[in-house]
Amino acid sequence: MWLLLPFVVLPIIEIALFIQVGGVIGVLPVIALVLASAVGGVAIMRRQGARAAQDVQRAMQDFTDPARPMAHGALRMIGAVLMVVPGLFTSALGLLLQVPPLRDLILRRMAARVRVSGTGFGHGPGAGFGADYPSGRRRDEGVIDGEYSVQDDPPAPVREGLTDQSENAAPRRGNSGWTQH
Repeated sequence: MWLLLPFVVLPIIEIALFIQVGGVIGVLPVIALVLASAVGGVAIMRRQGARAAQDVQRAMQDFTDPARPMAHGALRMIGAVLMVVPGLFTSALGLLLQVPPLRDLILRRMAARVRVSGTGFGHGPGAGFGADYPSGRRRDEGVIDGEYSVQDDPPAPVREGLTDQSENAAPRRGNSGWTQH
């Protein structure tokens, strides 16, 4: 039910704004505003992809968290998409998402609502990675350490004794020695 609410309310808001703003400034200026918003949204989307990649790359080079530039880039892209959608209300929301302090405010509010929980070795509430093991030690049950070495094919006399074919027998189809024909 809650997912359908924006699809019902948003068109009503857009129609009401078209009627109100069109009555004040006229029909042609409203159409020009919607078209200008769409062109601006497309321009922002085209520029945003490269800019977001540069921001994330810069954050990685500075050894800082790339989540902030990624989140800002995502909000800028959402704003650009809202500007492309025909309507005055969605265009206004899209323009607001292009303002950096407002994006910061939105991201802070979203971060305050996020709850991080770990899943790992333990079961039940509060069990995260290493929760079952005192003092942060891991239990290594079932782990077997071993070494291996790569060996080439054995010499020819040994290799010939591995198959069930003898020199007198006619070669069989397949020649693997693993199948009977």
